Amino acid sequence: MEIDYGNKKKFMEVHVLLATNTFYRKISHIELLNPSYQQQLISFLFHSLEEYRDPETDIRACLDYIIHPEKGGHIFVAENDKKEMQGVVFLANTHMGQFVPEYLLVYIAINPNSRGQGIGSQLIEQIQKYLNAPIALHVEYDNPAVKLYNKLGFTSKYKEMRWYPRG
Repeated sequence: MEIDYGNKKKFMEVHVLLATNTFYRKISHIELLNPSYQQQLISFLFHSLEEYRDPETDIRACLDYIIHPEKGGHIFVAENDKKEMQGVVFLANTHMGQFVPEYLLVYIAINPNSRGQGIGSQLIEQIQKYLNAPIALHVEYDNPAVKLYNKLGFTSKYKEMRWYPRG
């Protein structure tokens, strides 16, 4: 199915023929206000990220940032034909598009039982088309997803370094 994003930036469900039927969609703000759905997203990320997971409180903080009307971002999901989550992406708007990428891909996770079917690739490709804006992400050097990000056009221009105060 061809998607016309146009000026309104519409994200329609896309039917992709993989080993299973998978649908990709942007979660509406109204859906994001549902506490039960929020917990479902947090739980999915927490369990699917496995050894790369953050505490649920950090995932919640990111979700709260995305929902906040003055901050914002987007959440995209991949679901099978039974409406079961197969992949989730959290993107935060940096509001600094003039000098760093406009969006930060904070979380992406694919259901461990659905990996290797192209769901992550399709999800990121649809997001790239939808946003049509620079996206940054942080990934650990040993994470196997680095190959996927390289394949999808992400590059490593800088080594990120951080300083934290003691105490």
